[in-house]
Amino acid sequence: MSSYVIEGGTRLTGECTVQGAKNSALPILAASLICDGTSVIKNCPRLLDVEATVKILGHLGCTVKREGNTVSVTSDNASEYVIPERLMREMRSSVIFLGAILARNKKVVLSTPGGCDIGLRPIDLHLEAMKKLGAEVREEYGNIECSAPEGLKGASVTLSFPSVGATENIMVAASTAKGTTTVINAAREPEISDLADFLNSCGAKISGAGQGTIVIEGVKRLTGTVHTVLPDRIAASTYMCAAAITGGEVKFNNIIPAHIGPEIELFEETGCRIFTDSRSLYLKAPERLKSVKLIRTMPYPGFPTDIGAPVAALLTKAKGTSVIIETIFENRFRYAGELIRLGAKIRVDGRMAVIEGVSRLHGVGVQATDLRGGAALMIAALSAEGESRITEIRHIERGYEGPEKILSALSAKIKRIDGEDGEE
Repeated sequence: MSSYVIEGGTRLTGECTVQGAKNSALPILAASLICDGTSVIKNCPRLLDVEATVKILGHLGCTVKREGNTVSVTSDNASEYVIPERLMREMRSSVIFLGAILARNKKVVLSTPGGCDIGLRPIDLHLEAMKKLGAEVREEYGNIECSAPEGLKGASVTLSFPSVGATENIMVAASTAKGTTTVINAAREPEISDLADFLNSCGAKISGAGQGTIVIEGVKRLTGTVHTVLPDRIAASTYMCAAAITGGEVKFNNIIPAHIGPEIELFEETGCRIFTDSRSLYLKAPERLKSVKLIRTMPYPGFPTDIGAPVAALLTKAKGTSVIIETIFENRFRYAGELIRLGAKIRVDGRMAVIEGVSRLHGVGVQATDLRGGAALMIAALSAEGESRITEIRHIERGYEGPEKILSALSAKIKRIDGEDGEE
């Protein structure tokens, strides 16, 4: 079992480059399925979730090649329309293939996705949207089967919640549907705009991405293109937390500050000094962080749920009491017990966490519970006195590319240990 061993107490300094966005790379890779020829995706991070996506593309009949952080997908022979359960279970968000497979092959069979460690991820919105586009949907024996023998047709789809995944599936499926599709109450995340930019470069006609209403005018075919994935705003904010909790001073390159407005406001509230330009950000932390009164996670452009856990770790060392209210997932705070093992003072009541800042954390063995919760443990361990060992780091590596290398370059004392024999 691989783990991270961290000797805490070192101030982070220097510069780092932020990886490509996981939440852009996955839907863009899935969307490449509906394009003729080859799609070249640059700035594609090396993550376990990306590896799982590549496996699914290969199973569907695509030819996939990776050179460094560039992934090429040729989908001309992709005729398979079934994703088996074993591949679905490798990546909970594999439902992103729903719209692409249905649009390409007029039929798709998926196993029913289960919940994950942070809560259930129901796909009702996805299925209802496919029905609106003319698909027949059947759920039977743990499988979901969608078919559109005559092809998909444009429609007006109103989402009851601005679901990122549902918005992405509709955009992909509607790109080659007959007629025009309008998505009302669409998700507004930057990753939605990135997917639209990719599809438009392939020949799609999508307008309004990044706003509440998106219009997709269906075209007959899409062709492969070259696209560069935008920077990962969640990874950037995570490493900002690591710098801040250690009293550090770090410049972050390949970052779009406009995408992390609420996070920047929070860091400034804790006493950090922030300076930005169009593609970089400089952070200098105070000697002691200040608490924040209230954080409420919300869909974009609100405070993102994905950064709630890293920020909770940050606030464990802030002077005073902070409150986080989680509105998206019902079980986000599973990591709290592990932070308490490190010496944090956290009380969880349903979807609310009350964090009383302490002056010292201490090193101990902890276990990652999920992707962002694992990142929170890593952040806390960097500021703890003594050595910490984090196990189940596969959760962390689903969304962070070589975090031990990034942090080591910033002077952190962190090692990745492979297997039970302790080999580095």
